[in-house]
Amino acid sequence: MAEAGPAVFSIPAHQPFADALAAGLMARTRGDRLALARTLLLIPSNRAGRALTDAFVRRAEAGLVLPRLVAIGDPELDEALGQALDPADAAPVPPAIAPMRRRMILARLIAEERARAGEPVDAAEAMRLSCAFARALDQMAIEEVAPEALTSLAVAGDVSAHWQSALGVMAAVLARWRALLADLGRLDPADRRNRLLDRAAARWRDAPPSHPVIAAGITSAAPAVARLLRQVARLPAGAVVLPALDLALPEAEWEALGPAAGARPIESHPQFALKLLLDRMGVARGEVRRWRHGAAPAAPAVRGRAVAHAMAPAAFTGKWQTLPKAERRLSGVTALECASPAKEAQAIAVALREAIEQPGATAALVTPDRGLARRVSAHLSRWGIEADDSAGRPLSATPPGTLLLAMAEAAAAQFAPVPLLTLLKHPLVTGGPEGTRIAWLSQVRRLDLALRGPRPAPGLDALAPLAPPAWFADLRDRLRPLETAFAAPLTIAGALAALRETGEALAGEALWANPAGRAAARLFEAMEEAAPEGPATLTPSALAPLLTRLMEEEAVRPPQGGHPRLFIWGLLESRLQQADLVVLGGLNEGVWPALPSPDPWLAPRIRAELGLPGLERRIGLSAHDFVSALGAPRAIVTRARRDARAPTVASRFWLRLGAMTGGVTPARRYRHWAAALDRPARFAPADRPAPAPPASLRPRQLAVTALDRLKADPYAFYARTMLRLRPLDPVDAEPSPAWRGTAVHAVLEQWARLDGADPARLLPRAEAMLGGIAAHPVLRALWAPRLREAVAWIAATMARLAGEGRSIIAIEQAGALDIAGVRLHGKVDRIDRDADGQLVIVDYKTGAPPRPRAVAEGYALQLGLLGLIAERGGFADVSGVAGQFEYWSLAQKDGQLGYVAPALGRRSVLDPAAFTERALQDFRAAAAQWLTGDAPFTAKIRPEYSPYDEYDALMRLDEWYGRQGADAGDGA
Repeated sequence: MAEAGPAVFSIPAHQPFADALAAGLMARTRGDRLALARTLLLIPSNRAGRALTDAFVRRAEAGLVLPRLVAIGDPELDEALGQALDPADAAPVPPAIAPMRRRMILARLIAEERARAGEPVDAAEAMRLSCAFARALDQMAIEEVAPEALTSLAVAGDVSAHWQSALGVMAAVLARWRALLADLGRLDPADRRNRLLDRAAARWRDAPPSHPVIAAGITSAAPAVARLLRQVARLPAGAVVLPALDLALPEAEWEALGPAAGARPIESHPQFALKLLLDRMGVARGEVRRWRHGAAPAAPAVRGRAVAHAMAPAAFTGKWQTLPKAERRLSGVTALECASPAKEAQAIAVALREAIEQPGATAALVTPDRGLARRVSAHLSRWGIEADDSAGRPLSATPPGTLLLAMAEAAAAQFAPVPLLTLLKHPLVTGGPEGTRIAWLSQVRRLDLALRGPRPAPGLDALAPLAPPAWFADLRDRLRPLETAFAAPLTIAGALAALRETGEALAGEALWANPAGRAAARLFEAMEEAAPEGPATLTPSALAPLLTRLMEEEAVRPPQGGHPRLFIWGLLESRLQQADLVVLGGLNEGVWPALPSPDPWLAPRIRAELGLPGLERRIGLSAHDFVSALGAPRAIVTRARRDARAPTVASRFWLRLGAMTGGVTPARRYRHWAAALDRPARFAPADRPAPAPPASLRPRQLAVTALDRLKADPYAFYARTMLRLRPLDPVDAEPSPAWRGTAVHAVLEQWARLDGADPARLLPRAEAMLGGIAAHPVLRALWAPRLREAVAWIAATMARLAGEGRSIIAIEQAGALDIAGVRLHGKVDRIDRDADGQLVIVDYKTGAPPRPRAVAEGYALQLGLLGLIAERGGFADVSGVAGQFEYWSLAQKDGQLGYVAPALGRRSVLDPAAFTERALQDFRAAAAQWLTGDAPFTAKIRPEYSPYDEYDALMRLDEWYGRQGADAGDGA
């Protein structure tokens, strides 16, 4: 297989790499079916192995024995390479430390060193830092940077104090880590891989294998990988096949990529990693040959030249102005820009569906945005197309993962209502092996209803009175491991054991079933085994973030079984693969390419001084993936103009294509088709509702507080009174103004009934009420001082009025009166008798009282109606004429809390007698119209006096409001 010079080849981006490689290798065997089986194929990853296996299978007409595939990133590389690493006189390479054990030990060392430096961190933060620390260790090992270089940096004193502190902690942790590894007889995984690769290179140099050795699709420029590929390229039967090396890139641009002395390398360029690899292999680009075996180009080469022009280094983009039109043409590439990710996903689904309508055609979505991938998969399912996302889902987003996180969050929150109900309603929770989902949910719904409103006291004990006793006792037994573990000083091992035991009690074997459950079981097994060597203590609130971080690193991939010609790939999965149509989705900055992850340990300048890859190296790899995906016969690039939070910025790759071409051809039809899918044949928005039940079915009683609702929004009155629809309070709600008003009324009622309205006893009553509130501590801290000041004002005002001869004669008393065939009823907050013997109707308000203008317009007549009931003997043991109507507001006015506002205002033309008469006439008119009459209950007659929106969805307000006149059907 060897020719003059190193055997290094390239398959251009406009050819499908896996198929071209498979076709070329099969052509070279010349019909010898066993020759391929003797071939050792070095590949970048196991994912690439699946792509190459599929490519060989597509060409196997009468059966085929595949070559031996070895992923150089495989943790068990020594077993995969076999005899290449086993000369008889060589000592075995020590094993690598288990990844989870390494994370736990590093987290403990970091927590201890940060504590010594006066910067303590919790276990979750220590685990996050240990991940970055392990990544830095691997990068140093891969780039063969000696650990001693950290302590001999000349620039350490030139960086900020933060970076100097981080560097000091890192050096201390690294010293302890190296000593600990030596004691354990273990190696870091990257260090061990370097040793294995170097041993293989040395073995093949001294005893070249007789069988073919092909390295294909590898883009890593690690020195050890480069040395191995250098040796493979010079084997008698060896070859290196690179993906999408640009052999036509002008030499000036190629050399500008670096690395060069005194110049900053352009790491974000798609060809940088390949250039670095060739430099380290000692191979000039001119020595690389084109792989010309067995596969026709998938896309025209002219497109590849245009894409290369678009991705040129910034210093060379001036040539765009002088390029011939043919050199800027992206034939077969279209662009789709949508308003939102939802519309983008739907348009992509339509494009994929159209592509596979052609027999034998294949289509793929390539995107790093897993949310977009899930949306597209959901849209495809409407046509019965199952498109599996081969990049998988993070374990934290699967049912077992969300259940484990829900348990951790509920326990950390001391079983507060929202996290507790989230846990109990989880789809995997059935109440154990013998429980049924329906029976379980019926009890959970009863607890849900009981937990509506402000939060109860923390802990399970406070919930016992709210749930069925027998069921809650069983629930308490199931949750006891969590309750016990979180009540004591928490450790990682103890928390994991409690989660495992509680999860099995709630969900049974379903917690560990299916691929996601098995992935969770493997993660927990590794964590529990390594936990004793991790951080000593764990705060309850840190457990869920710790688990989330670890679960997000675990991808759960679906089993095979999706559509055979439609694929969804992440960037890693798309490498070496191609389809007839490739949609490159999510082309927004921060998504593709992703923002570089900042290194919390090494400042960018320190990384450069050490010779580590810059943070933009990953952008270059994303750019290479982008260029490779554009090599498909047809390609569509897509983006959304905004995401869920804000407008987006188009990817730099998108902007380069547009700037070089003057605008990529738009693919508008997919957007139009997607919009047409859900567009009805005709629009029939709802009309303004105006139900008109028979008079015989209408209520014959009305509360004084309901008159405004009846007149301003009859439909809301109908829904509440006749349909008996009452909105539920939110779970764990902050105390609303209505709730606070109820609490204040209760305090004032007890003060009047039990304390004889003694001003000295009001504040202690309010303090007792505050002590029983289990609201959020911040809310208590904000509300309690205001309430204390307000009740102090009430006590002082009552003492002053008592001195003026005013006394309380009724408190929180119900009364009723029959008028015009309707029973008017209400509950008065307080009735006083003044020195002249007249009645004073008092209503407490925690907020601002109604304005006198509302009274003038026929609303806010509650106090007038209560005065009417009092004057006509509707309240027991109360008689007299209502002479005053007052709102006692606890709101702020003139710099103090609490004031008295006359219901009629200070300039009203109505006197008290006219007020009660006005209230009577309005009540009679409303009763005759809607209660004893047949007027329709029209929605929103006076919106300004119907501010509540509980029934807006029921009346479908958004469909008709504004289309009709404001007075349509109001009956006024």
